[in-house]
Amino acid sequence: MPASPPKDRLRLAVQKSGRLSTDSLDLLKSCGIRVKAPKERLLLHADNFPVDVLFVRDDDIPQLVMDGVCDLGIVGTNVLEEAALERRHNGDGGGYLVERPLDFGGCRLALALPEERPYTNLRDLEGLRIATSYPQLTKRFLAEQKIKADVVYLSGSVEIAPRLGLADVICDLVATGSTLEANKLRAIDTVFKSTAVLIRNTREFTADKTHALEILLRRIDGVQRAAGAKYIMLHAPKASLAAIKKLLPGSENPTILPLAGDDTKVALHAVCAESVFWETMESLKQAGASSILVLPIEKMML
Repeated sequence: MPASPPKDRLRLAVQKSGRLSTDSLDLLKSCGIRVKAPKERLLLHADNFPVDVLFVRDDDIPQLVMDGVCDLGIVGTNVLEEAALERRHNGDGGGYLVERPLDFGGCRLALALPEERPYTNLRDLEGLRIATSYPQLTKRFLAEQKIKADVVYLSGSVEIAPRLGLADVICDLVATGSTLEANKLRAIDTVFKSTAVLIRNTREFTADKTHALEILLRRIDGVQRAAGAKYIMLHAPKASLAAIKKLLPGSENPTILPLAGDDTKVALHAVCAESVFWETMESLKQAGASSILVLPIEKMML
């Protein structure tokens, strides 16, 4: 029989299905952590890193981390903040720390109303019914704006609430806006901006778990830095080198190498921390650069 995984391993909670699940698994893969597709079991063990991945509903992740069932979780800040407000409202304990913001899962919680409904400003919401799956975030926003309205909790299909007569307005997640458009709704204000984050519970980790977390965080940092960076190589006249350096977006000190057979030029290699657009390449060309090559970076460690 195969040996069971050691007990002193990190346990990471991720969404069991949906976009955030795919992005979370892609992040682990980019970090060199091998986890099989989550189709057979809800708890899977990475075979080359001390982490076990638990696949659960997204709104269960904050509770599992805050209660210490899981060491780590990848969750949207909309779900995290809603859960934290709910626990505070109920007087429940348990905390969390945000270890890293992640570069995926971006969306916003927005107020939306039927296209035909007149609207001037937020004061028009006074006394209306607002349907949402995020009652705590919605109530907090209304309190901040000093607006009195009735918040109606719905666990799903919030966008059809106005058509069913359940509410006048909705407060729901918006990514592209296509769902609102399909239901003849228009967004009027943003309640909360969300992105995915890696969180941990506040309990003290063992030395082995602490070491594993440090490695994981370094790898995540490397993956995220690489995602927004490009490696650029070009030939530059020595006389134009200073001007060309200034055109490289977000680069640190480039590597300068002699160019065989031409004493008037050098080869320049640089890591650009920002996107290199066609306009950037055209400006480099006009400054005298040639043989410009831009390459993606898979991993980066400083």
